[in-house]
Amino acid sequence: MRSSVIVFIGLSFLTTIGCTRTEQAVVEPNVPAGEWRHHGGDLAASKYSPLDDIDAATFADLSNAWRWTSVDEQLDPSIYKTGHYRATPIYANGRLYAATSHGQIAELDPATGEQRWVFDPRSYARGMPNFQPLQTRGIEYWTDGTAERILVATIGKQLVSIDVDTGKPDPDFGVDGFVDLEKDLGPGDFELDNLTHGAPPIVVRDTIIVGSKVFDYALANRNPPGHVRAYDVRTGEFKWRFHTIPRSGEPFVETWENDAWQKAGNTNVWTMMSADEELGLVYLPTGTPTNDYWGGRRHGDNVYAESLICLDADTGERVWHFQTVHHGVWDYDIASAPNLVDIEVDGRSIKAVAQVSKTGMTYVFDRATGEPVWPIEERPVPQSTVPGEKTAATQPFPTKPAPFERLGITDDDLIDFTPAIYTEAKEIASRYVTGPIFTPPIVAGADGKIATIVVPGAAGGANFPGASIDAETATIYIESITAPIGMALTPPQADSDWDYVIAYRGARGPEGLPLIKPPYRRITAIDLNTGEHRWMVPVGNGPRDHPAIAHLDLPPLGSPFVGKVAEGGILVTKTLVISFLAHMDEQRARMSGGMLRAYDKSTGELVGEVETDASLHGALMTYEHDGRQYIVGAAGGGGETQELIALALPQAAPPQ
Repeated sequence: MRSSVIVFIGLSFLTTIGCTRTEQAVVEPNVPAGEWRHHGGDLAASKYSPLDDIDAATFADLSNAWRWTSVDEQLDPSIYKTGHYRATPIYANGRLYAATSHGQIAELDPATGEQRWVFDPRSYARGMPNFQPLQTRGIEYWTDGTAERILVATIGKQLVSIDVDTGKPDPDFGVDGFVDLEKDLGPGDFELDNLTHGAPPIVVRDTIIVGSKVFDYALANRNPPGHVRAYDVRTGEFKWRFHTIPRSGEPFVETWENDAWQKAGNTNVWTMMSADEELGLVYLPTGTPTNDYWGGRRHGDNVYAESLICLDADTGERVWHFQTVHHGVWDYDIASAPNLVDIEVDGRSIKAVAQVSKTGMTYVFDRATGEPVWPIEERPVPQSTVPGEKTAATQPFPTKPAPFERLGITDDDLIDFTPAIYTEAKEIASRYVTGPIFTPPIVAGADGKIATIVVPGAAGGANFPGASIDAETATIYIESITAPIGMALTPPQADSDWDYVIAYRGARGPEGLPLIKPPYRRITAIDLNTGEHRWMVPVGNGPRDHPAIAHLDLPPLGSPFVGKVAEGGILVTKTLVISFLAHMDEQRARMSGGMLRAYDKSTGELVGEVETDASLHGALMTYEHDGRQYIVGAAGGGGETQELIALALPQAAPPQ
């Protein structure tokens, strides 16, 4: 029923725009090779570059070409604490632009990192949101062939358009270059201190689309809804608003039972978006509604939460959507941009969109119609025992591709390197509720159980780094983590307006080892022409040197992300898949430098490593300037100096 509605609406829209599914799409035309104009490299969020000067033979020769210390380091540190530096720079028309965690924008010399200009929107002067630390993750570039602008949505709820020549706000945009993002959310009494912006906006043709970050771990149902807004790229004039939580009379409002839509918040696009410039479509990945773990105030499927939504970028009208989780209570928000790629399945050419998720599954659709490329089945799932809760009877499962992560937990999934370790793992697991994916959290202590072990956990699967695409081979590369977590709910106090509150109960295994089998972090390559896995490799050694198993001489087990926080993700080039593996400072319990690692993208073989003395957190990007290829990543924050680090091959000595 759900799928048939989606396909019908998509086909209806396709007729109005006058194209067919087999026409050749150009996601973003006329962009020179060697540029990196968007957070994900292009509007398709491919994180791919055709550059190949840096390859398996030369990768180990990479060294620092330049470093740029973020101008945030010059600000008064008492303003507020910044988190890890995660902003990805962009390179367009021979110029390199970078954002800081505070949303300052700088132009840098692409060859030397020398700072040319800086613009500070002074977001901190507008008062900070209720949650810290915060990061600006990136910026957007736009040009009509004459004018060029950098656009940023700041932590201070500002949308700013900056002239690339002057480094100053465009006076024709909004009010002196600024649009106030506290406005245009529509009617309602919102707690705006719980709303901010971190991900870059996206420009499709003449429209800027802006998501938001909404956050409140108090779980008191006081958050604003994550409605998506759009503005004219030249004037900043408000164009449209899409209600991610439907309003009265709108389609799917009935999925918010008992008028829950009036009070529910979040359901926001906090991560990156993607778009098809030729089709004029934008793709929105949405998050979980309030509260993340107990839906007693929001019975029903809660459309459009945890969904992939396709909109007409010019009008904001919905073309199609697909909900990956009905009535979510696991914090399985879609945390990364969908990837656009043209594929051929059984002789049929398809303009596809692939969405990876924390669920450990990949959902693949015709990006014009929303029709699943392979069937997605609704299957029965366990039901909640929490008072007031009413979870969905079924959840969607793609029949292809196969999951890239372990789904759920049984005794067969427990760590078993030795009989003694397996026996202890079973004893630990017996204290918890275990079961397949979508087994709901319990009330802490119910039936003598500590919590429900959720696999993948809320920080597991494919988190905000998402996936990368090689369009030439229609291969998707996914870096993911197996992060089981115990989830339990504690009732609110009698005099509190809070709902049930989440309590993470851990899920460590025997002697501090993981509870379940490896790999604990992996890269998976999937052929989207066939839906079959091409290869999978563990990333990092993991706990193979732990005293309890060191004598077994185990192969690499995969190293979890430090603190269960994902690093920047995968860069794909003509021949390589490049990732970052952090070192861990055990005494200070934080990252301390690491390794940039290159894999053969056809086989997954590790072909090169380069040591870095700083911890990279931002998504890697690459560009070519004056014939030289550079790889750049954001590093530091959280106690380390925030900086951009650029690596390149040694330059040939000038002729004598």
